[in-house]
Amino acid sequence: MHLYELFAILIYLFALISVGVLSYKRHLTEADFIIGGRSLGSWLTALAAHASDMSSWLFMAYPAMVFVEGPIRIWTAVGLFLFMYLNWQFVAPKIRVATEEYNSMTFSSFFESRVADTSGWLRVFTSLMCLLFYTVYLSAGLIGMAYVIGILFNTPFQLNVLIGILIIIPYVFIGGYLTLAWIDLFQGLFLMLAILFVPLYLLPKVGGFSAVEKSYEMRNVAFSLFPDVSLKTGKSLLTLILGMGLGYFGQPHIITKFMGIKQVRNIPRSKMIGMSWMFVSLGAAVLVGFVGSAFFQTGIANPELIFISLVQDAFHPFLIGFFSCAILAATINANGSQILVLASTLSEDLYKRLLRKHAPSSELLMVSRLSVILVGLAAYLIAAFSTSTIFSIVLYAWSGLGCSFGPLILFSLYYKRLNRYGAWGGVLSGGLTVAFWPLIERLGGFSLPPLLPGFFASSCAILLFSQLKAPFFPKSVHET
Repeated sequence: MHLYELFAILIYLFALISVGVLSYKRHLTEADFIIGGRSLGSWLTALAAHASDMSSWLFMAYPAMVFVEGPIRIWTAVGLFLFMYLNWQFVAPKIRVATEEYNSMTFSSFFESRVADTSGWLRVFTSLMCLLFYTVYLSAGLIGMAYVIGILFNTPFQLNVLIGILIIIPYVFIGGYLTLAWIDLFQGLFLMLAILFVPLYLLPKVGGFSAVEKSYEMRNVAFSLFPDVSLKTGKSLLTLILGMGLGYFGQPHIITKFMGIKQVRNIPRSKMIGMSWMFVSLGAAVLVGFVGSAFFQTGIANPELIFISLVQDAFHPFLIGFFSCAILAATINANGSQILVLASTLSEDLYKRLLRKHAPSSELLMVSRLSVILVGLAAYLIAAFSTSTIFSIVLYAWSGLGCSFGPLILFSLYYKRLNRYGAWGGVLSGGLTVAFWPLIERLGGFSLPPLLPGFFASSCAILLFSQLKAPFFPKSVHET
């Protein structure tokens, strides 16, 4: 590793630690740790929601898709942008008001209060889905960090994963939600500037868009948003738009940022800030894929390393270290928020609900912090021995969360006849559909993003089971 690269990384880590220390609150309560005491302003909410969303997917997985498949993958960004806007417009204000009315700090507690479920089953179901899909999700971010650390330090992959989790856990452990929000603000601006600067600087040097178009033609990839006019292409475009975007309604690490904003009237301003950040960042990620196609005309062994490979081949070692930190920043943002959601699930939804109903706030805070360590270790074990791509892992986990919780969030806010049976059915049918979808695809010999059948199955189950009135289910989780 070059001394300049190390110096750049040390500067970044110093800035990161400084933000964490400055945002540290001494007398931390459980509410402060989980949702920041509902005290976030417009900028903090916007950047926390969006920066914690993208992770290494923005720098690695998405540019790789654009590199391999061409401009048609822009439709994925269109879908993400559209559904995140709908999230801000129709979910954010209502979820902020509803969770405060119910005094809910987690998804599970909100759902339980919304449908008056005193059995404990709904918390168990939602907690299990969170644990399953978030632990998988975390592993994707750790793999991304391991790639970057390995390139910089030339160290073994499993050691790199361990280093990654040792970077993430401490500041989540110390400060919780507020620390993460301030770090999201700092890193969100940093990573946006980084991913924007690299392709804009290199695009003229590779010959502009004409060279980009020729590079795709050399690989027989259509350089067009509409490869042809046909029903098949129309279905493909619709699948790209819906295949990830629809999942925004059910991502706890994003929705909880809406719950933490200080006042509902701040949401429109937060929406404008966040959507502007998202437009610039996704557009820059597309440009990274384009520039990578022109720069690496003979191909690249691992397309998910396009950004870091461009940086290594075109910039001074100090800037290599600096831009590598942007990938680390994106991953830390997302993984930190995801670990916090899992920690709150274990402490608030399982420990308090099932084991210690009257546990004091200090005890729950301790459990939350211990949960951070346990969740981190579980994610490490998955990431260290995984052979899947970042994109495939993210798609699986994103779809699982989106289908488990997305329809239920919408029905909770807009469907008055929702009851606990509908909530149970929605969470289980959506989550299990995604969980077993890879097996279903192999048996059926077809390919379809799991978010589509899972979201449909969950919505149908909610409508169907909400018509049930007879209490033929166990009354309490403790009865079994």
